[in-house]
Amino acid sequence: MRIIPAIDIIDGKCVRLTQGDYEQKKVYADDPLEMARAFEDHGAQYLHVVDLDGAKAQSIVNYRILERIASKTHLKIDFGGGLKSNEDLRIAFESGADQITGGSIAVKNAAVFEQWIETYGASKIILGADAKHGKIATNGWLEVSELEVNSFIETYHAKGISYVVCTDIEQDGTLEGPSIGLYQKILQQTPKVNLIASGGVSGLSDLDQLQKIGCEAAIVGKAIYEGHISLKALEKYIVDSQ
Repeated sequence: MRIIPAIDIIDGKCVRLTQGDYEQKKVYADDPLEMARAFEDHGAQYLHVVDLDGAKAQSIVNYRILERIASKTHLKIDFGGGLKSNEDLRIAFESGADQITGGSIAVKNAAVFEQWIETYGASKIILGADAKHGKIATNGWLEVSELEVNSFIETYHAKGISYVVCTDIEQDGTLEGPSIGLYQKILQQTPKVNLIASGGVSGLSDLDQLQKIGCEAAIVGKAIYEGHISLKALEKYIVDSQ
Protein backbone atom coordinates (compact mmCIF):
# COMPACT_ATOMS: atom_id res chain seq x y z
CA MET A 1 0.00 0.00 0.00
CA ARG A 2 1.32 3.42 -0.94
CA ILE A 3 1.58 6.02 1.82
CA ILE A 4 0.80 9.55 0.63
CA PRO A 5 1.46 12.52 2.93
CA ALA A 6 -0.89 15.45 2.45
CA ILE A 7 -0.44 19.18 2.09
CA ASP A 8 -3.55 21.37 2.09
CA ILE A 9 -3.00 24.98 1.08
CA ILE A 10 -4.75 28.19 2.12
CA ASP A 11 -3.10 31.58 1.58
CA GLY A 12 0.13 29.86 0.57
CA LYS A 13 0.46 27.97 3.86
CA CYS A 14 0.10 24.34 5.00
CA VAL A 15 -3.14 23.97 6.92
CA ARG A 16 -5.52 21.29 8.11
CA LEU A 17 -9.25 21.62 8.46
CA THR A 18 -11.50 19.58 10.73
CA GLN A 19 -14.38 17.88 8.89
CA GLY A 20 -13.84 20.24 5.94
CA ASP A 21 -14.78 23.31 7.98
CA TYR A 22 -12.87 26.40 6.80
CA GLU A 23 -13.61 27.98 10.19
CA GLN A 24 -11.70 25.16 11.89
CA LYS A 25 -8.40 25.90 10.20
CA LYS A 26 -4.99 25.35 11.78
CA VAL A 27 -1.75 26.49 10.14
CA TYR A 28 1.14 24.03 10.48
CA ALA A 29 3.81 25.47 8.20
CA ASP A 30 4.39 28.70 6.32
CA ASP A 31 6.22 27.05 3.42
CA PRO A 32 4.66 23.99 1.73
CA LEU A 33 7.92 23.30 -0.12
CA GLU A 34 9.83 22.82 3.13
CA MET A 35 7.12 20.44 4.33
CA ALA A 36 7.28 18.50 1.06
CA ARG A 37 11.06 18.26 1.34
CA ALA A 38 10.73 16.90 4.89
CA PHE A 39 8.37 14.20 3.62
CA GLU A 40 10.76 13.32 0.80
CA ASP A 41 13.74 13.23 3.17
CA HIS A 42 11.88 10.61 5.19
CA GLY A 43 11.16 8.24 2.33
CA ALA A 44 7.93 9.57 0.84
CA GLN A 45 7.64 9.15 -2.91
CA TYR A 46 4.14 10.57 -3.29
CA LEU A 47 2.37 13.74 -2.20
CA HIS A 48 -1.30 14.71 -2.08
CA VAL A 49 -1.75 18.47 -2.56
CA VAL A 50 -5.13 20.16 -2.14
CA ASP A 51 -5.69 23.74 -3.24
CA LEU A 52 -8.34 24.73 -0.68
CA ASP A 53 -8.38 28.29 -2.00
CA GLY A 54 -9.08 26.81 -5.43
CA ALA A 55 -11.83 24.58 -4.07
CA LYS A 56 -13.59 27.64 -2.70
CA ALA A 57 -12.93 29.79 -5.78
CA GLN A 58 -13.89 26.93 -8.15
CA SER A 59 -10.75 27.40 -10.24
CA ILE A 60 -7.07 26.66 -9.71
CA VAL A 61 -5.33 29.19 -7.42
CA ASN A 62 -2.14 27.80 -5.87
CA TYR A 63 -0.45 26.44 -9.00
CA ARG A 64 2.77 28.37 -8.30
CA ILE A 65 3.21 26.39 -5.10
CA LEU A 66 2.58 23.17 -7.01
CA GLU A 67 5.22 24.27 -9.51
CA ARG A 68 7.77 24.96 -6.73
CA ILE A 69 7.25 21.60 -5.09
CA ALA A 70 7.31 19.69 -8.38
CA SER A 71 10.47 21.42 -9.61
CA LYS A 72 12.41 21.16 -6.33
CA THR A 73 11.51 17.59 -5.25
CA HIS A 74 11.15 14.22 -6.96
CA LEU A 75 7.75 13.56 -5.40
CA LYS A 76 4.93 12.26 -7.58
CA ILE A 77 2.15 14.74 -6.90
CA ASP A 78 -1.59 14.31 -7.17
CA PHE A 79 -3.26 17.71 -7.15
CA GLY A 80 -6.86 18.70 -6.55
CA GLY A 81 -9.09 21.54 -5.48
CA GLY A 82 -11.15 23.70 -7.80
CA LEU A 83 -10.23 22.06 -11.10
CA LYS A 84 -13.27 22.83 -13.21
CA SER A 85 -12.07 23.57 -16.75
CA ASN A 86 -9.70 22.29 -19.42
CA GLU A 87 -7.56 25.36 -18.69
CA ASP A 88 -7.35 24.46 -14.99
CA LEU A 89 -6.24 20.97 -15.97
CA ARG A 90 -3.63 22.28 -18.41
CA ILE A 91 -2.18 24.58 -15.74
CA ALA A 92 -2.07 21.78 -13.16
CA PHE A 93 -0.22 19.37 -15.44
CA GLU A 94 2.12 22.06 -16.78
CA SER A 95 2.88 23.05 -13.17
CA GLY A 96 4.08 19.53 -12.44
CA ALA A 97 1.14 17.43 -11.26
CA ASP A 98 1.50 13.73 -12.08
CA GLN A 99 -2.19 13.15 -11.46
CA ILE A 100 -5.16 15.39 -10.81
CA THR A 101 -8.20 14.73 -8.68
CA GLY A 102 -11.61 15.80 -9.92
CA GLY A 103 -14.54 15.69 -7.53
CA SER A 104 -17.06 18.49 -8.00
CA ILE A 105 -16.52 18.50 -11.77
CA ALA A 106 -17.42 14.79 -11.92
CA VAL A 107 -20.75 15.63 -10.27
CA LYS A 108 -21.62 18.91 -11.95
CA ASN A 109 -20.15 18.48 -15.42
CA ALA A 110 -19.78 14.78 -16.12
CA ALA A 111 -19.23 15.33 -19.85
CA VAL A 112 -16.08 17.38 -19.23
CA PHE A 113 -14.77 14.93 -16.62
CA GLU A 114 -15.33 11.98 -18.96
CA GLN A 115 -13.48 13.88 -21.68
CA TRP A 116 -10.53 14.27 -19.28
CA ILE A 117 -10.47 10.50 -18.69
CA GLU A 118 -10.50 9.89 -22.43
CA THR A 119 -7.87 12.55 -23.22
CA TYR A 120 -5.37 11.92 -20.41
CA GLY A 121 -6.06 8.29 -19.51
CA ALA A 122 -7.09 6.52 -16.33
CA SER A 123 -3.58 6.72 -14.85
CA LYS A 124 -3.70 10.54 -14.80
CA ILE A 125 -7.23 11.27 -13.58
CA ILE A 126 -8.34 10.40 -10.04
CA LEU A 127 -12.00 10.48 -9.11
CA GLY A 128 -12.59 12.43 -5.91
CA ALA A 129 -15.43 10.79 -3.99
CA ASP A 130 -15.82 12.80 -0.80
CA ALA A 131 -18.66 11.50 1.33
CA LYS A 132 -20.84 12.99 4.04
CA HIS A 133 -23.49 10.69 5.53
CA GLY A 134 -22.88 8.42 2.53
CA LYS A 135 -23.59 11.15 -0.05
CA ILE A 136 -21.11 12.91 -2.35
CA ALA A 137 -20.06 16.41 -1.24
CA THR A 138 -18.76 19.09 -3.62
CA ASN A 139 -17.20 22.58 -3.78
CA GLY A 140 -14.70 22.16 -0.97
CA TRP A 141 -17.29 20.08 0.90
CA LEU A 142 -19.55 23.11 1.23
CA GLU A 143 -22.41 21.37 -0.63
CA VAL A 144 -23.81 17.84 -0.32
CA SER A 145 -25.44 16.19 -3.34
CA GLU A 146 -27.99 13.38 -3.47
CA LEU A 147 -25.51 11.00 -5.10
CA GLU A 148 -24.75 7.86 -3.11
CA VAL A 149 -20.99 7.31 -2.83
CA ASN A 150 -20.90 3.62 -3.84
CA SER A 151 -22.99 4.02 -6.97
CA PHE A 152 -21.06 7.18 -7.89
CA ILE A 153 -17.77 5.26 -7.80
CA GLU A 154 -19.20 2.23 -9.60
CA THR A 155 -20.60 4.42 -12.39
CA TYR A 156 -17.27 6.13 -13.05
CA HIS A 157 -15.31 2.90 -12.79
CA ALA A 158 -17.49 1.60 -15.62
CA LYS A 159 -16.50 4.72 -17.58
CA GLY A 160 -12.80 3.99 -17.21
CA ILE A 161 -11.77 5.45 -13.84
CA SER A 162 -9.07 3.37 -12.13
CA TYR A 163 -8.09 5.52 -9.12
CA VAL A 164 -10.54 6.86 -6.53
CA VAL A 165 -9.69 8.93 -3.47
CA CYS A 166 -12.48 8.70 -0.92
CA THR A 167 -12.68 10.91 2.15
CA ASP A 168 -15.29 10.46 4.84
CA ILE A 169 -15.73 14.11 5.76
CA GLU A 170 -17.07 13.28 9.21
CA GLN A 171 -13.76 11.56 10.02
CA ASP A 172 -11.41 13.97 8.29
CA GLY A 173 -9.13 15.82 10.68
CA THR A 174 -10.64 14.13 13.74
CA LEU A 175 -7.82 11.62 14.40
CA GLU A 176 -10.55 9.11 15.31
CA GLY A 177 -9.66 6.46 12.74
CA PRO A 178 -10.59 5.97 9.09
CA SER A 179 -13.98 4.78 7.82
CA ILE A 180 -13.09 1.12 7.47
CA GLY A 181 -16.73 0.10 6.98
CA LEU A 182 -17.24 2.59 4.14
CA TYR A 183 -14.09 1.46 2.35
CA GLN A 184 -14.99 -2.21 2.75
CA LYS A 185 -18.38 -1.57 1.13
CA ILE A 186 -16.76 0.29 -1.77
CA LEU A 187 -14.26 -2.51 -2.38
CA GLN A 188 -16.99 -5.15 -2.15
CA GLN A 189 -19.07 -3.33 -4.75
CA THR A 190 -16.20 -2.25 -7.02
CA PRO A 191 -13.34 -4.63 -6.18
CA LYS A 192 -11.07 -3.69 -9.09
CA VAL A 193 -10.87 0.01 -8.27
CA ASN A 194 -7.61 1.41 -6.82
CA LEU A 195 -9.03 2.90 -3.63
CA ILE A 196 -7.09 5.67 -1.91
CA ALA A 197 -8.34 6.13 1.66
CA SER A 198 -8.31 9.60 3.16
CA GLY A 199 -9.41 11.02 6.49
CA GLY A 200 -9.21 10.03 10.12
CA VAL A 201 -5.86 8.20 10.20
CA SER A 202 -4.53 8.52 13.75
CA GLY A 203 -1.66 6.04 13.86
CA LEU A 204 0.21 3.26 12.12
CA SER A 205 -2.36 0.66 13.21
CA ASP A 206 -4.94 2.48 11.06
CA LEU A 207 -2.63 2.07 8.08
CA ASP A 208 -2.36 -1.64 8.84
CA GLN A 209 -6.16 -1.91 8.79
CA LEU A 210 -6.46 -0.05 5.49
CA GLN A 211 -3.85 -2.28 3.92
CA LYS A 212 -5.59 -5.38 5.25
CA ILE A 213 -8.94 -4.54 3.64
CA GLY A 214 -7.30 -3.87 0.27
CA CYS A 215 -6.83 -0.11 -0.09
CA GLU A 216 -4.26 0.72 -2.78
CA ALA A 217 -3.03 3.80 -0.90
CA ALA A 218 -3.66 5.88 2.21
CA ILE A 219 -3.38 9.63 2.61
CA VAL A 220 -1.97 10.83 5.93
CA GLY A 221 -2.21 14.44 7.06
CA LYS A 222 -3.12 15.59 10.54
CA ALA A 223 -1.64 12.51 12.23
CA ILE A 224 1.77 13.66 11.01
CA TYR A 225 1.26 17.35 11.74
CA GLU A 226 0.00 16.65 15.27
CA GLY A 227 2.83 14.21 16.03
CA HIS A 228 0.72 11.03 16.24
CA ILE A 229 2.94 9.58 13.51
CA SER A 230 6.53 10.85 13.51
CA LEU A 231 8.37 11.29 10.24
CA LYS A 232 10.89 8.67 11.40
CA ALA A 233 8.10 6.18 12.12
CA LEU A 234 6.53 6.99 8.75
CA GLU A 235 9.87 6.40 7.03
CA LYS A 236 10.24 2.98 8.68
CA TYR A 237 6.64 2.07 7.76
CA ILE A 238 7.22 3.03 4.11
CA VAL A 239 10.44 0.99 3.95
CA ASP A 240 8.77 -2.02 5.60
CA SER A 241 5.82 -1.80 3.19
CA GLN A 242 7.99 -2.01 0.09
